[in-house]
Amino acid sequence: MGLIPKYKREKQKLIRREAKAAKKRGEKVRSKIVRFLIVCEGSETEPNYFESFIADNYSQVLSPIVKGGGRSTCSLVKWAKDKKDELERASQLRFDRVWVVFDKDDNNDFDKAIEMARKYGFQVAWSNEAFELWFLLHFQYCDTAISRTAYIEKLESKIRECKGYKTYRYEKNSKKMYDIITSLGNEKSAISYARRLRSTYSKEQKFSEHNPCITVDRLIEELRCPEKFL
Repeated sequence: MGLIPKYKREKQKLIRREAKAAKKRGEKVRSKIVRFLIVCEGSETEPNYFESFIADNYSQVLSPIVKGGGRSTCSLVKWAKDKKDELERASQLRFDRVWVVFDKDDNNDFDKAIEMARKYGFQVAWSNEAFELWFLLHFQYCDTAISRTAYIEKLESKIRECKGYKTYRYEKNSKKMYDIITSLGNEKSAISYARRLRSTYSKEQKFSEHNPCITVDRLIEELRCPEKFL
């Protein structure tokens, strides 16, 4: 068998280098894929928000699943555990991060639910008093304990200051909230304000006494840069 011409040897080397580079790129991409399961207390407001968020950042999350449980606190956490096991059996793929999302509202088992979630290895994006606090923080800092209705009134007032939204009225289950708050508000400010709120409370205090307070920003940051949290 004769020698392979030089140009063919060079071509083969190039093909091998390209194949090796492609393999490395594939490994690098796979190392950054994180599968999230997000289970929400609300049946529409929170799921709509996170579904919109993930749709806009799909390259950072593989096959995200957002389920509106329509349940509260401890029962929601138990439901999330069952749903996680069910989905993992069906797909033969495990979730890297499981988050439960719920509000304090009038739930008496709020602290117990947070503790239960952590025992399962879940993360918790909780709001005290309500999820609408997260929306409001995109526009202003708020450290006064007020009702969900008051959050909504303040949010409406801020959005009405924006061009084209003079008659704006908040719709609780609207699928447009993600677009509205990200286009008119400031997510970085909301994250900073959420951290600032948490810093005002003692670690000895029960989470139900942290009012107003929120941890939704932690989930947002994971969805933005999931590989940093593994």
